[in-house]
Order: sequence, then C-alpha cells, then structure tokens
Amino acid sequence: SMALDTRGLKRKRIGSISRRKFIKTTLTCAALASTGNLIIPRYGAAKPKTLKIMQWIHYVPGYDKWFNESYIKEWGANNDTDVIVDNISLAALNARADAEVLVQRGHDLFLFLWPRPDLEQHVIDLKDVYDECINSQGKPIDLALGSSYNLKTKKYYGVSASFVPGPIEYRKDLWDSVGMYPDSWDDVRIGGAKIKKKHNVSLGLGLASEIDTNMALRSIMYSFGSSVQDEEGNVILNSKETLEVIKFVKAMYQESMNPDVFTYDASSNNRLILTGKGSLTMNAVSITRTAEKDYPEMAKKIWLAKAPEGPIRRMGLQHVMNVYSIWKFAENIEGAKKFIVDYVSNFDQAFTASEFYNFPCFPNSVPDLKEQVAYDQHADPPDKYKVLEDVQDWATNIGYPGYVNAGISEIFGAWIIPTMFGKAARGDMSPEDALAEADKKAQAIFKKWRDQGVI
Repeated sequence: SMALDTRGLKRKRIGSISRRKFIKTTLTCAALASTGNLIIPRYGAAKPKTLKIMQWIHYVPGYDKWFNESYIKEWGANNDTDVIVDNISLAALNARADAEVLVQRGHDLFLFLWPRPDLEQHVIDLKDVYDECINSQGKPIDLALGSSYNLKTKKYYGVSASFVPGPIEYRKDLWDSVGMYPDSWDDVRIGGAKIKKKHNVSLGLGLASEIDTNMALRSIMYSFGSSVQDEEGNVILNSKETLEVIKFVKAMYQESMNPDVFTYDASSNNRLILTGKGSLTMNAVSITRTAEKDYPEMAKKIWLAKAPEGPIRRMGLQHVMNVYSIWKFAENIEGAKKFIVDYVSNFDQAFTASEFYNFPCFPNSVPDLKEQVAYDQHADPPDKYKVLEDVQDWATNIGYPGYVNAGISEIFGAWIIPTMFGKAARGDMSPEDALAEADKKAQAIFKKWRDQGVI
C-alpha cells in the first residue's frame, strides 16, 4: 500500500503575494515613508519561507541531533527560512519518494540513500549547484558523479555531498586465534571456515533482499572482475568471472555461514557481530560506533579492515550513497539549492557529527580528514579508523565500471544480485542457472530503459 500520509503537507500560505508584487509594494511604501506621509507596518516581513526536507533516521543518533537541533536552526535563521525535517527509516525512503511523485507534492529536498536516476524526469537538473560547490570546494570524487549524473541525458539528477564507506568489521580475537587477517577474499573464506570449525562462530555476510547484502556481494563481484554492466552501459553479467564468484560465495556459505543469512534485514549483521555470534561482516562503521557506546568490552575486539582484495583488484562500494534531489514540484527550489551548497561548504561539521560515518564527496571540505581518522578518542585502539584514510581510492559506485543508470538502480532495488547468489548458495539452482536467470532479468530491465532513451 502506497497511501501517502498527507498530514502536515497541506500547510498553505494564506494571503501570500508574488515576489514581484511584494517588492513593488515595499518600494512604494518606502517612497511614501521617506516623504513622511505614511507610517506603515512591515508588510510580509513576519512570514519566513519554509524549506521541507525528507531524510532517513541516521544510524548514528548524534548526526540527527546535530542536523535537526542545531544545523538547520542556524541555517534557517541565516536564510529567513523555517526548515522542517522529516526523518523516516531507511527501508521506507524509496516508497515515500514514489508516493510523493504519484501525488506531485511533498518535500522540497529529498535525500536518497542510493541513486534513483529512474526518477530523473521528476527532479530538476542540479548542474548549477554542482558548479557552485566546485567553485567553493574544488572537484568532487568520481564516485559522486557516478552516482548523480546521467551520461546519456547529461542531467545531474542529484548532488552527492557525501558517501558512507563499507569496510570490513572483524573480531580480531577470533582471527588472531587462527593466525589470520581478512586482507583478501580468499583469507575471508579460509579464515571464516577455520573460525567456524574452532569456535562455531559464523561469517555474517548476508544473502538476502537487503542493502548490506546488495553492497557486499557487488564488492566481491568487482574484486573478481565481474560486473552487471561495462563502461558503455551494456549488460555483461553473464561472464566466466561472475560464474567463478557465484561458486566462490556458495563455497564460503557452505564452509562458514548459517542459513539465517537468507533472511537478513539491514541490521542483522550489526546484531550478529555485536552479540558475539559473528566473526566478520562488511558494513558501515555504525557497528563499531554502537559497540563503543553500548558494548564496551566487545568494542575492543571489533576491528576494521579495508575492502578485501580479489583475484583482479581491491574494490569496495560506498555503503550508502547520499544523493540530495529537488523535485520539480518543490515549493522552495531556490532555498533547497542554497541548502545543498551550504551543506557541502559546512561538511566538516557533518563529518564530525556523523562520527566518521559520512565521508565527503568533496575532499577539500574536510581538509584534515587523515588526521581525524588517525586518532579517535572513542576508539580502542585510537587509530582503529585509520584504515579509512584512503577509502576515497577504493570505494566505488553501484554500476561500476560505468555510471549508475536507471537499469542499474532498478536491478539494485529488485534484489536481483542477492537472489542470484542466494539461489546458488542454497542449492535451489545450479550456479549456471542462477546466473542465466539473473542475466535474463537484467537484459530485460536494461532494454526497457534503453527504449525510453535514458541509458
């Protein structure tokens, strides 16, 4: 059911007047006032503008506290704007966007957690916003444009101010006990199996229809030289590299995982590691941050590693990709644009408030990033987050080696990759058949969007 909750969305300006009329009236009044003929109240000055923002409930509570209670109030005061933020769960975000498009009403600024180029016709082009951000902060990383620019239509359908790295979280004590470190995917498979045998603690890499699974599996694919598309946007899923990686993941599942990986939600792997039932996962740093606050003894045991190396390359994904878009039906387009530009300029505050969860897409906006991650007072040891200092070099976008497009976004949202790996790992299908089925679906999705002229 996609019924839209319209509470609070019907606040209509009573007696509002056009900007031109307002300026004209004000000038007339000023002229009269200066001749001393008239004393007039400040017409219209008491009604500030409104800016409505929709975003998720952040996994690091300190971020929402900073954003909702401090940042937007300061920005609102400086811009004579009443800023209203609505926060909903990650899982509800895409349906909410679709619902707003359906009724052509809702928020001015919408934060997506993965790119939605399939909604391109409903959002404005943000090239001018990108240009302003580049003017003030220098160039963004490739990952940002890969997640917010359509190569075919040449449209900037969003602005990526930040991304969330997805490193490895692992139980150092368990890995030490088998004399291993998860530096490559082979290490993960072999070490995971040894730990399962010795301690009966499993790997926590999902094979379910949820975002962490979607990300981790793509990371393994890219590192094996497999991908959904090539740089030109042709579907190349059906390859010997993909078949190899499906067989690899199946073996890894059989040797070191439990069947619950097929029913994961986005926080299952967090819980598995925090409660001591998992040896390793791939996730944002929400796991270590939660441990530091709520599980201090476990926090000492959970360490971070870079995305593991595969036979072809070391390649991780952004974990969630923050993409701000502005609807064509937004009521305050100019305010929303200015908000993005100022947010990018103040991103050093966001980086700190997010406790290194959100990383800048414009590197100059956090000039001392390497120093910050090298020493963190909440971490044990304090250099735990140092592995993230070069994450901008090994994180990529979904759709690698190409840009995100509507086909890639739909395949991501329809969980086609997790389904392919899951069916093979569970033994419902042979690796060859699971691959053929996924490839057929991917080809059909790409054909549909290509026929619409957006790929």
